[in-house]
Amino acid sequence: MSPRRIELEARDTDGGNRLDKFLSQHVAGVGRHKASELCAAGRVRIDGQRAKKSSLLNVGAKVTVELDEPEALEAESELPLEVRLEREDLVVVNKPPGMPTAPLDTTERGTLCGALLARYPEMQGVGHRAREPGIVHRLDTQTSGLVLAARSAHAFTALNRALEHEQLHKRYLAVVSAAGLAESGEISRALAPDPAHPERVRVLEATDRAGYARHKITRYRVKRIAAGRALVELEVGSAFRHQIRAHLASIAHPIAGDAVYGGELVSTLGARHALHASELSWAGNDAAAGFTVYEPLPPDLAALLEE
Repeated sequence: MSPRRIELEARDTDGGNRLDKFLSQHVAGVGRHKASELCAAGRVRIDGQRAKKSSLLNVGAKVTVELDEPEALEAESELPLEVRLEREDLVVVNKPPGMPTAPLDTTERGTLCGALLARYPEMQGVGHRAREPGIVHRLDTQTSGLVLAARSAHAFTALNRALEHEQLHKRYLAVVSAAGLAESGEISRALAPDPAHPERVRVLEATDRAGYARHKITRYRVKRIAAGRALVELEVGSAFRHQIRAHLASIAHPIAGDAVYGGELVSTLGARHALHASELSWAGNDAAAGFTVYEPLPPDLAALLEE
């Protein structure tokens, strides 16, 4: 098995950081212990030179890492796949809660990407990374709903461009506490990774400074109120990681079941939270027709609104 090579560049916020910390922050599936092992084995280089785990990075330094994992993801025909739209250029599928969209590395099993490859082998090599064949956008592991994937490099380029220009429209449904929630609103706040808590992101105050931060907008409207809870519909553009979850928590209405952001504990949900990707639409371009796909609220989330 030939190693997979990853190339990285130290940004402004990485200057002065230890190499093992840098790797744990920027290489999926690599923690400080694994980073230490890679350095000791001579699999990490800074500007072409073997480096120790304690090496300090300069801004602009080129870091290369060799990982012992396959170059390509393995197809998993035994996994379920709920297809909602199938065309020659793209597919839209319904991801169940608990299934990761993509693996942390190409050895991981049980992901939506593995299921997609089994049915659409032409996706192999399409997209940004070998472990994310065809995937145009992601959903968090415990979020259910619609995911878009491209079946060719040409389609991926067009759909990725639509996502970046916020021409790919995404709507979500979430269940939150109804107390004090306005009928509609716009949450306009900057988001950044939380170095102290890698499992979450933080919502920045106006005076906060963060090296990698993005200002994002989440719009919502209440669709229904029952049993002290509200079903809200949300719209986002090219979303930041955990954007909806963190934004709703920032206005004191975290999603039910979302323990990471302080949501109401709901035993019937198990590990999942009450967030569902309910609609995907694209107007299309000169070469491809547009589409709109809907996926209704799953029964386990609808049950939260029963009186």
